Amino acid sequence: MFETHAYILSVVPPKEYLRNSRPRDETLAQGVGESHFTLLEMIPQRGMKLHPQERVSIQRNTQSKIDHVKRRIFFEDLVPESVTELPLVVEMIVTKHEHKYVQFFNEAAPLTTRKHSLQLLPGIGQTLMWAILEERKKEPFKNFDDIANRTKLQNPKKVITARIIDEIREDVKRWLFVRPPKRDEEERDYSPPRR
Repeated sequence: MFETHAYILSVVPPKEYLRNSRPRDETLAQGVGESHFTLLEMIPQRGMKLHPQERVSIQRNTQSKIDHVKRRIFFEDLVPESVTELPLVVEMIVTKHEHKYVQFFNEAAPLTTRKHSLQLLPGIGQTLMWAILEERKKEPFKNFDDIANRTKLQNPKKVITARIIDEIREDVKRWLFVRPPKRDEEERDYSPPRR
């Protein structure tokens, strides 16, 4: 579940305020992991210039513009520039790994007797879900265009991107594409112990 590469969302200069942080003397880069969409705070190598949407290696012992990953962050930790950049970068990742997301349409299974995992995607209701299931029985989908041409789902890439953004924001109960964030105990809603 570790990320090997990340995309830069923004570069935060030293001394700029971040949620839950003191003044800093180091530049930070906020980014999103390529495999599990993990939000990360990274320390660039000294003197390295980073740009939004740039793909960087975050593996140890590799030549990279990133010195190290400082910590995993949450959506509310993102600076406004990162929030703006996030949908573009997520769509870039979805485009690059189109096959993986087309596979989801080909292999998605029911969650319960009443709910199918396809219905967790924005804009897919009962009727569209059945249309997708019927079409994939005939022949697996080849790409996003094939899905759009054979079903009434206009833009599968945008639908997948929107779902990933919802998961990054933690606006979901079930996780399809994003590694669920682990919150510290004090960040979770307090529930009294059972007797």
